[in-house]
Amino acid sequence: MTHVQIGLGGLAISSVLVGVALVLSLVRQLGVARDLLTAALRALVQLLVVGAALALVVDDNDPLLYTWIWLVAMVLFAGWTVKRRAPEVPNAALLGVLSFTASAAVTLGVLFGFGVFDPTGRAIVPIAGMTVGNSMTATVLAARRIVRESVEHRPLIEARLALGLSADEAFAPHLREALRTALIPSIESTKAVGIVFLPGAMTGLILAGVDPVDAVRVQVAVMYLVLGSIATSTSVVALGLTRGLFTSDHRMATRSS
Repeated sequence: MTHVQIGLGGLAISSVLVGVALVLSLVRQLGVARDLLTAALRALVQLLVVGAALALVVDDNDPLLYTWIWLVAMVLFAGWTVKRRAPEVPNAALLGVLSFTASAAVTLGVLFGFGVFDPTGRAIVPIAGMTVGNSMTATVLAARRIVRESVEHRPLIEARLALGLSADEAFAPHLREALRTALIPSIESTKAVGIVFLPGAMTGLILAGVDPVDAVRVQVAVMYLVLGSIATSTSVVALGLTRGLFTSDHRMATRSS
């Protein structure tokens, strides 16, 4: 079975598509030409560096210690990214690290613990990357929404508390809305997969020459991984944030501006 190989010439030709986007941005005066060019160049450099570094972990003879170091670095960097993207969220970096650790433990534990994939660096690193990467976006969204809900609806929440409801009961409707907002994009993407679009993992495997049926099996496992990881990470960050929003005697905590 044939597979796709892209040389430097093909890579250069594909960059023409970035040029098309740049031209459209300039013609339409969208003001994103600099961002488009920066994003394209940054992605190229980052992926080249990562590709070189992956050579240390994807070989079956490489020690798994390198793989776990990579995973720890990935989680720590993702936690820092959460802090940068959601500066209004208290303890964002710590909550991010805890949520991504829990997410990775659950998803990797299921997939490797039950033998869905062999526990090799070639499998652990990309799967952990998908776990943390997809969880990060949802976690930032959930954390920001939880904080926003607590600020915008504080009088209503305090009214429920005054009527005798516990902190969990008073904040429950707002917490549900925040978590729903974070989960819906992944749920809708999962519904449309295979009909509206072919996902990246499946497309990459098919281009690499893998049988389409085998590619589908891998993709389904990846989709379930994404849903599980997002549900886990958003639940952990929700638990951590809500505990900080209320005092032990069920009053809303005073947040410093």
